[in-house]
Amino acid sequence: MNNIELMNYWIKSSDKDFEVMLDLKEKNRNTYVLFFGQLLIEKLLKAYYAKINKNAPYAPKTHELAYLARKMNMELTERQEDLLETISEFNMEARYGDYKYTFELKCTDEYTNTWIENIKELRKWLKEILIKK
Repeated sequence: MNNIELMNYWIKSSDKDFEVMLDLKEKNRNTYVLFFGQLLIEKLLKAYYAKINKNAPYAPKTHELAYLARKMNMELTERQEDLLETISEFNMEARYGDYKYTFELKCTDEYTNTWIENIKELRKWLKEILIKK
């Protein structure tokens, strides 16, 4: 797969995860909403990595979003970096039992709705970057 094919794969996969995130919200599955939110942002970052790395388009195998962004020398605002750091935690907290219970308590509708909006904001920003030449 060349870098543009890989980029397009990550974008399509991220778009599917965005739809899953919204479907899960309708079912009040808040921990999984945020898990899929993390996943879709990760995939968009990996799409960007593929875009800018023609000869080696496969991104590092990590779920740490701010790390991925730094690896690509992305210019982040302090807010974007903070959002990426927090969203990265949703991957661990939704998956592993020792974190999961506490995370479920944290994921009220208000908390989840706030983070959905943050995820949408980052998604829009990343998609804009991916469209630019």
